[in-house]
Amino acid sequence: MLTQSAEHHQTNLFGTDLLLQLDPSDPLIQLSHRIPWSDLEDTFANFYTQGIGAPSKPIRLMVGLLLLKHLENLSDERLVMQWKRNAYYQAFCGMKEFQQNVPCHATELVYFRKRIGKAGCEKLFQMSVGLHGQAALEETVNIDTTVQEKNITYPTDGKLAIKIINRLNKLAKHFGIKQRRTFVKETKGLRLDLRHFRHV
Repeated sequence: MLTQSAEHHQTNLFGTDLLLQLDPSDPLIQLSHRIPWSDLEDTFANFYTQGIGAPSKPIRLMVGLLLLKHLENLSDERLVMQWKRNAYYQAFCGMKEFQQNVPCHATELVYFRKRIGKAGCEKLFQMSVGLHGQAALEETVNIDTTVQEKNITYPTDGKLAIKIINRLNKLAKHFGIKQRRTFVKETKGLRLDLRHFRHV
């Protein structure tokens, strides 16, 4: 069941509004005013079933946590703990009063990412790019591919032997040479040994 985010800042009898206690020029506070939270809530509300199941966490809270995770480069476990200790994190996620408990369990962020899926992540990416306007458009992009996996295979002795045997069998078939043995069965077993053996 979808839980709606609080929209109005109203002080209680014994405390003041959280935003009134924080620096309005802080980058997180300024960023929170530029993000279209209502559009994100309308988009992600489609991933929830109305009136069925346990109450969910507010969408602004979960989206805010995901954005903070990437802005601050934190793990899920570290993020929820830092959120409890940081009033600016709480204000960024739409809290009206300072919270003394963690916002959710770290695994709920995993479930939320699975819930919104690829389409939801693309929506967040488009929103973040849109905030930068023309500054997000760059003529050249430098990409470091030193840790990117390459589509290569290493020429070990076993692989070279299999390649030679297969090539010779093709040549023999092409020129009509009859062979006593083709070693096809042996190469199949050798492929399995190479795949599962610890030391190639």
